[in-house]
Amino acid sequence: MRAIFLVDNGSLRPQATHNLRRVAAALGERLGETVQAASLLHSNKIPAEQVDGIPAITLGPAAERSAEAGATEIIVLPFFFGPSKALTGYLPERLGEMQARFPDVKVRVAQPLVDELGDNDLRLAELLADNVRAQWLPGTKPRIALVDHGSPIPEVTAVRNRLAGQLSVLLGSEATCVAAASMERREGDEYRFNEPLLEHLLAKPDFHTGPVILAMLFLSPGRHAGEGGDIAEICHAAQQHHPSMTVTTTALVGEHPGIVDILHTRLRQALDGERFLLDLPAPGDAPS
Repeated sequence: MRAIFLVDNGSLRPQATHNLRRVAAALGERLGETVQAASLLHSNKIPAEQVDGIPAITLGPAAERSAEAGATEIIVLPFFFGPSKALTGYLPERLGEMQARFPDVKVRVAQPLVDELGDNDLRLAELLADNVRAQWLPGTKPRIALVDHGSPIPEVTAVRNRLAGQLSVLLGSEATCVAAASMERREGDEYRFNEPLLEHLLAKPDFHTGPVILAMLFLSPGRHAGEGGDIAEICHAAQQHHPSMTVTTTALVGEHPGIVDILHTRLRQALDGERFLLDLPAPGDAPS
């Protein structure tokens, strides 16, 4: 018996839980098997009445409940773009605690949406291109800013940069340019790989005139990418300083129906033992 979880980092905003549940349900229908929506942190603090009366769950307790119910295999499918510390650090530590209580349970963590060591999969960039074209005004040649949250992990920022390159190729001469940016970064030279920040990119002379489309490299609405969030504030401030610039934001890539196809591929790779991020054998199976 196995339990499958679609897992995001977690948010206190109910919109993020609604989206995670929607995607998990669509994926489960595609797979023909139940896929549970769970967060690593935070979401269990959302009042149940804000999420259809069904309390949001976090992965640790949910995995333990599955083990108690008889699951001997737990599959975790990351709703993440790249290999963040949440996946490579916190997740195995938390699931290791579960395995200590249930020593017969095996855990496998699928690859995130972008598998840097896999094939040159253009599907995520194609979803971004769809979202950008949906905001295109006829007769314009906008500048495109692909913006993510920003990460302390270079490998995650490399994912953003790879997607920006793919998006540039897909849009070709339709766009004036495609540039990557981060919403925020940590202080210190060791985190300069996140540059440029979005506010700095929008202040550049070759960006602050004419139409700009923000390609949102975010999965679910929250305090950063949701209505009235940090991204909206950054764009409003930039347009106040540069009235000749218009900034339009796209839908979030995690709300695009095509995201289910990519997740299904990553899940099948893990289920079939072809590719996965982590394989945590049951303690009794570990080599001595």
